[in-house]
Amino acid sequence: MKFKRIFVMVLDSLGVGETQDASNFKDNGANTLGHILENYDLFIPNLKKIGFLDTINLSENENVEAYYTIAKPINAGKDTLNGYYEMVGIKNDIPFRTFNQGFTYDVLSGIEEVTGRTVIGNVCCSNESIIQELGEREYNYGSLIVYTSADSDLQVAAHEDVIPISTLHEYCQRIRALTLKEDWRIARVIARPFNGTPGKYKLINSGRKDYAIKPPKKTILDSLNESNYNVIGIGKIYDIFDGQGINKNIKASTNAEVINKLTEIMDKNFTGLCMVNLSDFDSLYGHQRDVEGYGKAIEELDVEIPIILNKLELEDLLIITADHGNDPTFPGNDHTRENVPVIIYSRNFKTPKRMKAFETFANIGATIADNFDVEMPEIGESVLETLE
Repeated sequence: MKFKRIFVMVLDSLGVGETQDASNFKDNGANTLGHILENYDLFIPNLKKIGFLDTINLSENENVEAYYTIAKPINAGKDTLNGYYEMVGIKNDIPFRTFNQGFTYDVLSGIEEVTGRTVIGNVCCSNESIIQELGEREYNYGSLIVYTSADSDLQVAAHEDVIPISTLHEYCQRIRALTLKEDWRIARVIARPFNGTPGKYKLINSGRKDYAIKPPKKTILDSLNESNYNVIGIGKIYDIFDGQGINKNIKASTNAEVINKLTEIMDKNFTGLCMVNLSDFDSLYGHQRDVEGYGKAIEELDVEIPIILNKLELEDLLIITADHGNDPTFPGNDHTRENVPVIIYSRNFKTPKRMKAFETFANIGATIADNFDVEMPEIGESVLETLE
């Protein structure tokens, strides 16, 4: 075992440039980080030191303090589950379905049957716009606002004064069971409670709950868990894998909460993997096409980087990456098919440098499995021996 603890920080949607197959997704020219940098005066000295900006063009940096490269996606979709599945060693050739024109009648009628509530909305849009538009109607009639973000998801919003959060979660569990049919193939059902008054409705992030499907195959998380290593998920991680392979779930909603929980767990003595998701980048800024907000969020992360690095023990490894892109300068509100950054940092590294591009996200999972000497995933190559 080279590293006792490995921390994987996933910057949700922070891609670094179009993939070779971007044209298949109509994402030619997408570059989340690159376009933010072009349109916002980004000040991130700490991330810069570890090669973050160098991942845009894989430029050479002789003074870098971490190994850096990019990882290319090979899974069929550009949604959250496909990105994470690939990262932990699952090859998925069949994309989850998206519903850019709204859900079909059989889906909607099924939702009404299992919840006893009428459905309104049924559009592809952003979270904030739909609750402002339909929030009062939902409040008056007790309906369910159903929509999709253009990802493979079915989101259900309701005012907490009309439908309590616990009840909304129960409804979403029923809808999840309903939408497991293979011909629908929806990746996630998401509960989105909100509160407030007309014109001032606000989503309750702490009440959000994602209902994903079980991973179709064994992951490195399962292998670690079976070998009695700690597998800790902070933020959305538990929900993304529907709990499979995770033996400690730490709840957190915002980027700030996730980082606070991460720094707390770094003070604990454990052996294994801790994976965290910083979801604000995607949900608050990528989908909302908010370049300035996205830039400020990256700067806020930059302030936390020295704290995180200083908490690393000599036998710790930190990997910073992403699961897909979501270029805020692109039209629409869908994810973008992009390569993702990979930053690998340890206080023990003597020769950090640019690495050859990873041909799959799965190199991350393979490296983790190799470190802990557990079953290797079906895809991916370990780079453990190159880390010096």
